[in-house]
Formats: sequence, structure tokens, C-alpha cells
Amino acid sequence: MDCNEARPLLDANADHELTPPQSLDVQRHIESCEACRRESEMVRAMKGAVRTAAYHRAPDELRARIMAALPPVDVAEPQWRAHASDGQTEPRARHRKGWLDWLRLPQGGGFGTLAGEGGVSGADNGAGSAAGWHAGTAWRGGLALALCALVAAGIAVTLHRAGEPAPFVDQLVASHVRAQLSGHDIDVVSSDQHTVKPWFNGKLDYAPPVEDLTASGFPLAGGRLDYVGHRRVAVLTYRHAKHVIDVYVFPEDDPAAGKPGPALVRDGYALARWRDDGMMWWAVTDAAPESLTALQAALSARLRGEAPGAPYPGS
Repeated sequence: MDCNEARPLLDANADHELTPPQSLDVQRHIESCEACRRESEMVRAMKGAVRTAAYHRAPDELRARIMAALPPVDVAEPQWRAHASDGQTEPRARHRKGWLDWLRLPQGGGFGTLAGEGGVSGADNGAGSAAGWHAGTAWRGGLALALCALVAAGIAVTLHRAGEPAPFVDQLVASHVRAQLSGHDIDVVSSDQHTVKPWFNGKLDYAPPVEDLTASGFPLAGGRLDYVGHRRVAVLTYRHAKHVIDVYVFPEDDPAAGKPGPALVRDGYALARWRDDGMMWWAVTDAAPESLTALQAALSARLRGEAPGAPYPGS
């Protein structure tokens, strides 16, 4: 295993996500390569700092939003009134119709009736009904609580899906920052797309499109392999003024690719995502978000075979 094969796996190795044979190969390479050993130590130090960082409770506003989104429950607790009538105790329940009415147990035979047991009669009917009511109340309360928990969990999942894919975005930002800090942000250094594109052959299970956007103010600097979304990915590195723009390319049907959407800003880094040429594209930079919009337009034009527009200001 050489550096090009080991470096994309360092992050997964630190998370113990590799198979035992892969982990052994990576560890052997780390022990024999000073540069990869330093990068591995930096990855582990970063993960340790994240694990020891202070965590904050969810804000009260989030709890209020979840509670407000829960459907209303209009069920009054039944009250049993015992009164003597012909030597028997007649149970009575007062309740209002609600969406949880189906949780109510049969009133005749208590909890035992629901289980298919025979009912009781005579003097034992009052005691049996009371016991059945207590058991039924506990049963209904537990089931209602479980149902509310499922609804709350569903709302939380919906809110999360409606928002941004935070874990994946964090991986992209961490990958971009880690590459800049390591001083090894490019594996194949070339502004020639016909040199960069063939370099990925045999290293990935897909062929990423590669375009030089120098005419639009975004010269190609090279490319590298990285490991995000639990797989190897192609990263194209562009320059804009004094800024670096990393462009991550995935097959469109890859679960790790995410979904297209508006530009994001995370920890001071701008991100953009879009779909084009059968691929999903993610761009990360410390430059202004507008530069990613210009890069996306220039790249899409080149992929369609159109002539480049005017260079983006600041190039």
C-alpha cells in the first residue's frame, strides 16, 4: 500500500470503520511512512478534540416546536362511579370522542375480556370491573405514551431531513480543512485536464468529469482522492485568487452524494451542491459563496460544450 491508497483511508481507520485486513495494511504503511504517520496523528487529535468538546442541550425553542407540531389529544380520563343497584355495581364512563378512542378497552369484562378470557358476573363483577379498569388504564396509558414518543421521533426525523445533511456537510468541511493543514491537498498536480482525469483510472469505481476553467477565472490545480460518505471520492482542486476550491464529485445515484440545494455556510466555509452530467457536485471554499455560484455556472457551461463567459472578478 502506498500513500495514494493509504491517505483516503486514514479517517476511516481512526474511526475503526475498516475491515481488519484494510486496517492492518494501513497501519503497516503508517509505520513506514513519516508523512502519513503525521497526518494520521493529526486526524486522531482532531477527533479527540471533537469528542472532548463541550456539548450543549437543545434549545427550548426546538422542544416548543416539537410539542406544537404534535396532534391535539382530547381524551378525558374516565371516572367510575360505583352505586348500589340491584345488588350490583354498575360502572359508568364519561369521555369525549377523540382520535385515541380506539385505545379504549371493552367496558364489560375489563382487561380480561380483551385477552379472550371469560367475564365475571354477580357480586364479583364490580371488583372484576374495577381491576379491569385499572389494568386497562395502565395499558392505554402505556400505549398512548409509546404512540406519542413515535410521533415525536417522526417529527424529529422530519425536521432533520428538512434541514441540511449536517454530518455529511461536516465531513466535507473537515476533509477540506484537513487537506489544507496537511500541506498535501493535491495528489496529482497539473492544470491539464487530460492528465488529471486519467490519474483517477483504477482508483475509483466511476470516472469523474474533469474540466479546466482557467478562462472563467478558476484554473485547475490538480486532483486527489479522499474518503467521505463512507467511500473513496474524487476531489478536483481549483484556484481562485488566493483561495482554494475543492470540488467533490459523486455518481448521481450514490447514497453518499446527498441532494442538490441552496448554498450553505458552515464554520466560515461556503458550500454549494448541484447535479450535472450524471454526477452530484459539492464545492467547498473559504472564499465568498458567490464564487461557488460562478464556478458552478462555468463548469456547467463547459460540460455542455459552451464557450466560457467572462472571467469571474478577483481572478
